[in-house]
Amino acid sequence: MVQRKSPKQLSKFISYVLGRKPGEFGLVPDDNGYIKIKEFLKAICEEDGFRYVRRSHIDEILISLTNPPIEIHNNHIRAKFRDGLPNQKQTQNLPKLLYTCARRKAYPEVLVKGIFPMDFKKVILSSTPDMAERIGKRKDQFPVLLTVQTQKSIQQGIIFYEAGETLFIAESIHTGCFTGPPLPKQKTPVIKPETQVEQALSSFPGSFIVEKHNIDDRRKAYQQKRKRKTVAWKKEQKGKKHKSDRERPPWRRDH
Repeated sequence: MVQRKSPKQLSKFISYVLGRKPGEFGLVPDDNGYIKIKEFLKAICEEDGFRYVRRSHIDEILISLTNPPIEIHNNHIRAKFRDGLPNQKQTQNLPKLLYTCARRKAYPEVLVKGIFPMDFKKVILSSTPDMAERIGKRKDQFPVLLTVQTQKSIQQGIIFYEAGETLFIAESIHTGCFTGPPLPKQKTPVIKPETQVEQALSSFPGSFIVEKHNIDDRRKAYQQKRKRKTVAWKKEQKGKKHKSDRERPPWRRDH
């Protein structure tokens, strides 16, 4: 069983992540040093010994410590002391390849339109595929790993900024500047057994499959035929004299 840290011990770890090495945990603070609490918890829960941490433990730090080293604003968290945060500056000293991930459902659209930010203002990339997958799994259990060619991207006008020792950010990545796995083949539609039987019967000469529209057509034809017979009978009866209108025979005239 994991031994839980005291609020003071946990606060030291959190202030280290937020104020010194967020990139080590696949996190990129915004311009004011804030990170979404939801994303922050996902990141630290990947670390052994901190998988138990929830929002309630952060609230406990704020309540129990006299001068907590962290602060919260609108579901965002940051360290009060951020002197150790790396500056997000433009860089040209890039590795040839960078890596990022896309959601499986969004991947077909990414291939057509390019890579755009998901839940952050910019696209987060890593110099290592392992870190890219770690970040990607926070959005999708089985993310699609994409490989970005930095030189092609720079030629297309993309600017990269440093966001840590292994992390970089960019506004977007154009199509043609990255590669990924091929799309899965679409499954062949399964033919139902009834359809197979119908196809088999239709292959024999003289065969006929009774379908609803055939039954309806037959019923309509029968009703029309019956109507024609009724009309013909009425015309025939109209031409005949009624029994009371017939001339009486001579042998009955005297009676």
